[in-house]
Amino acid sequence: MLNAKPATDTVDYLILGAGPAGLQLGYFLQRAGRDYWILERADGPGSFFQTFPRHRTLISINKIYTGYDDPETNLRWDWNSLLSDDPDLLFRRYSDRYLPDAADLVRYLADFAARHCLRVSYGAEVVAVDRDRGFRVVTADGGVVHAERLIVASGFTRPYLPAIPGIELAETYFNVSLDPAGFRNQKVLILGKGNSGFETADNLIGAAAILHVASPGSVRMAWKSHFVGHLRAVNNNLLDTYQLKSQNAVLDCTVTALERRGDKLIARVRYSHASEEEEELTYDRVIACTGFRVDDSIFAPACRPELVYDGRLPAQTSAWESPNVPGLYFGGVLMQARDYKKTTSGFIHGFRYNLRALARIFGQRYHGERWPTRPLAATAEGLTAAVIERINRTSALWQQFGFLGDLITVGPGERGEYWEELPVAYVHDGHAGRHDDFFVVTLEFGKCEIDPFAVVRHPQPDRAAESFFLHPVIRHYRDGEQVGEQHLLEDLHGEWKNERLHVGPLRCFFARELAAPEPAAAYSSRSAGTGSSDAAR
Repeated sequence: MLNAKPATDTVDYLILGAGPAGLQLGYFLQRAGRDYWILERADGPGSFFQTFPRHRTLISINKIYTGYDDPETNLRWDWNSLLSDDPDLLFRRYSDRYLPDAADLVRYLADFAARHCLRVSYGAEVVAVDRDRGFRVVTADGGVVHAERLIVASGFTRPYLPAIPGIELAETYFNVSLDPAGFRNQKVLILGKGNSGFETADNLIGAAAILHVASPGSVRMAWKSHFVGHLRAVNNNLLDTYQLKSQNAVLDCTVTALERRGDKLIARVRYSHASEEEEELTYDRVIACTGFRVDDSIFAPACRPELVYDGRLPAQTSAWESPNVPGLYFGGVLMQARDYKKTTSGFIHGFRYNLRALARIFGQRYHGERWPTRPLAATAEGLTAAVIERINRTSALWQQFGFLGDLITVGPGERGEYWEELPVAYVHDGHAGRHDDFFVVTLEFGKCEIDPFAVVRHPQPDRAAESFFLHPVIRHYRDGEQVGEQHLLEDLHGEWKNERLHVGPLRCFFARELAAPEPAAAYSSRSAGTGSSDAAR
C-alpha cells in the first residue's frame, strides 16, 4: 500500500500527515476495517523528526529496564512506541538510549508504516481543502480526494512568532546555525523559555560571550508542573550559569521592540517583576525560539477551523472535532488544545491513547458500534477488584493523568460495565450515553505550591486526598451530580495493592456509595478540601 494512490477519489476517512499520529490512527482504522487513506507531503513518514529537535536528542524517554515483564505496564516509561499488537514494534528495539536520537524515531516510524501496510500516499502535498461531498482535498500535483471526514494530523508546520515590532530581524529556531563557532564572543538574546530556547542556549554556552533567555513569564520546570513540555532537566544547564554568575541570564520581561543600530540589535524590554522598569539591551544576534503553530492556510473560508491560544491550535470539542466545521477532526500534537500545558496530549506517549479513543468514537458515531466494555458485578467486591487490577497496570491513565479515565456504569440487579480510556470531558458531555449511576476512575497529581522535593506527606488512608504524587481518584455520579469521591494514598512505586492503605479503603468507599444515594449538597459539604483536579472535571 505504501506510496500508492487511493483506489477511488472518495474515502470515509482522510488523514493529513504520516507522522506518528497519522500512522497511529491509520493503524486503528485499518484494524477496524475502515475505508481510510493518509496523505503525506514528504517522501517518507515522520518528516518532522528529520529536522526537529534541531540538536537531534529527543526529550521523550526510552526506559528499557523497568523491573516489570508486563508490556502494558512498561508503556508507562516508553514514550516513543506506537500502540500495536506487534511485540517487535517497540521502540526499545531501535535504541537503547534513555534519550534517543531523533533519527531512530524516523527509522521506527518507517518500519511501523511498512510492517502494517498502512495506506499512505507520499509526495502528496495538500494545497487546498474545501467543502464538497464532505471535504474536497487538492494536492500540489492536481489530485483531488473527497472525504466524508477529515483528520488533520500534520502537526505544527509553521513557526509561531510574537507580534513584536522588528521581529523579522531575529533568526528562528527553524533556521539558526547549529555551529557554535559562528557565535564566538557574541552577545545573544534568545526569545522563549521552552525546551527549544534552552536547547539552543545549551549549544552556545561554550562559545557566546553573553546569553540572555527572555519571555514575560518565569521558567516552569517539568519536574514541578508535571507537564513534560515545560523545561526539562536535560536542557537546563544555563540556569546554573545564571545563578552562579557566569555572565548569562534568564530575564522575565516583555520585548516591546527590536531594531538595528549599525551592526548591533537593540531590544527594548519591560521587566515583569521590577515595577515595569524599561531598558534597552544590545546584542549581536537575536534568536526566536517561540514555538510552533498550526497552518490553517490550506482551508477555504467555508471550512476554516476556529483557532485558540493566539492562533497556535485549532479549537476542539471533547471528541477532538472542530466546533465550527463538523466532520473535521484533529490528531497528534494538535489534540493538546483540550489539555493545553496540563497533560501529555502534545506528545506520542499521550496522543497514542487519544487516537485509540478517537477511533472508538468514530465507531460509535458512524458505524453503530458500542465502546468496548466488559461486564462486572456491581458490588463492592466486584468494583474493587476491577479497579485495583486496572490501576496497577494501565499505561493510558498513567500517561494521560486526569484527562483520560475509565467509566464504570452501574445498572439494576448488580449489573455493571467497565469502559476503558475515555476522555473525561466526553463522558460528562453525555457522549458515552446516559447513565444514571456511574463512577469515573483517573490517576491524578495533587497540587503543590511548595518545593516538590520537600513535600511533607501524611501517609494515612483518610488523608489520601492530600497526596502530591500520582495516585488514583474515583468519583461517583448520580443523575448528573457528583455524590462521592475517593482518593487512594500515593505509593512510591505506583502500586496500589496494600490491603490497609488501598484495597480496604476502596472497598469501603464502594460499599458506602452503592448502599445509599447521597444528595449533592451533602457531598459538597463533606468533600471540601479533597483537592480534586480541574483536569478531571
